[in-house]
This record gives sequence, structure tokens and C-alpha cells, in this order.
Amino acid sequence: MELERLTENLNLVRERISRAALSSGRSASDVTLVAVTKRTPVEWARHLLNAGQHNLGENYPQELWTKADSLLDQVQIQWHLIGHLQSNKLKRTLPLVHMIHGVDSLRLLAAIADLMPLAQNLQSLCLQVNVSEEESKHGWTEQSILAEADAIAELVLHKSLPLTGFMTIAGWGTDCQTARPAFVRLRGLAESFKARTGIALNDLSMGMSGDFEAAIAEGATHVRVGSALFEGLESP
Repeated sequence: MELERLTENLNLVRERISRAALSSGRSASDVTLVAVTKRTPVEWARHLLNAGQHNLGENYPQELWTKADSLLDQVQIQWHLIGHLQSNKLKRTLPLVHMIHGVDSLRLLAAIADLMPLAQNLQSLCLQVNVSEEESKHGWTEQSILAEADAIAELVLHKSLPLTGFMTIAGWGTDCQTARPAFVRLRGLAESFKARTGIALNDLSMGMSGDFEAAIAEGATHVRVGSALFEGLESP
């Protein structure tokens, strides 16, 4: 019964994504749903995979390692690391991930560059921008990422890093309506970065369970949804 509820929730989230995309003149295929499975049983992740949800996201590297080990038979899985990543966890994380959403400093980007031979599955890196300027969040400010744009571009081009976009988290306590300005700012910042560096940033990772429709309306290519998928389920 629990897993039936999970399937229903997944279908509902997919429908919401489709409606949000269509209402903003986009295709649902333009938006990748990343199912955030942090602190949930591996059986729920397996059920999502069996339901065709192949993009799974984890906030904590250690939990990603554990789930990846448990799901080695699931060859279609694409892991996304969406939380803070420390340099000392790179060696074990890089071989597993398809996309890293939260590259939050030039130092971390340089550390990834040094270990790229380990990143057999890595297709995309996003730079995390703290557009809400909250002290509890990681990432560049809007000012600092433009100030370091040339240094970032030099590293990306010299090391052939797969930098594809920006990521942000809306401010705490915001809802679908009040979060929207943050998404507008991230999109504009990506355009400014591209104009300065020539690097095309085609990915915008923004929007979570409470605000992903607004993020899609503002151009999100990846939405990170957790609680909406697991609503009504009780972890064993």
C-alpha cells in the first residue's frame, strides 16, 4: 500500500511538471525531475526506479554511497549530488554521479578538475549561487560569481570541465509565489555569466516541492523534489 502511494505521488508530480511546462510555453521533456531520496529507505528508491524515475538525488555523499552500493544492479540509474560536497569526499563520490548540482566555490571546482579522471559518469556541473544571501546557505553571491567569472572560465576551459549551469535554493519560508524572484535572478545571472565568459549555461537547477512550478515558469531545467513524492508515507 505504501509503494502504491509512492507511485501515485510520482505520477502527480509528473503531471504538475507537465502542466507548469505547458502553461509557460515549454515541453515537459525540457524539465528533468530529480527525485530526492535523502533519508528514505533504499526500497523506495528501487520502487521509483522501477516506475521509470531514473534520476535520483542525494544531499549527503555518505548516503549516496550506501544507496549506490545497494542498487548496483540498477544500471539505468543516474545519481545527482545536490547537497554540500566536501573535497575529502570527492574521490568516492565522483565515480558515481551523473550530475553535481552544488559546486559552491572555486576551490571545490579546482579539486574536481584535479580528479576528473575518476568521473567516468559525470555529465554536468552546476555552480551554486546563494541568491537569497542567507548565511546558512553555501554558494557564491551574485556579486562574487561575476567577480570570479574569468577565473572559473579559465579553469573550465583549461580542464575541459562539464560546466552546464547554475543552481539555487529559494529563501527559507518562501512559497511558490514569493520564491519566483529568486529564480528570475538566477536566470538573469546565468545570462550575464554567459555574456562575460562565452560559456553556455543551458541548465538551471532550481525549484523544490513547494515552488517547482514557479521555477519551471522561469526556465528551470532540473527540479529537485523530495517531500511531495513521499507525502503520506511512513519510513519503516
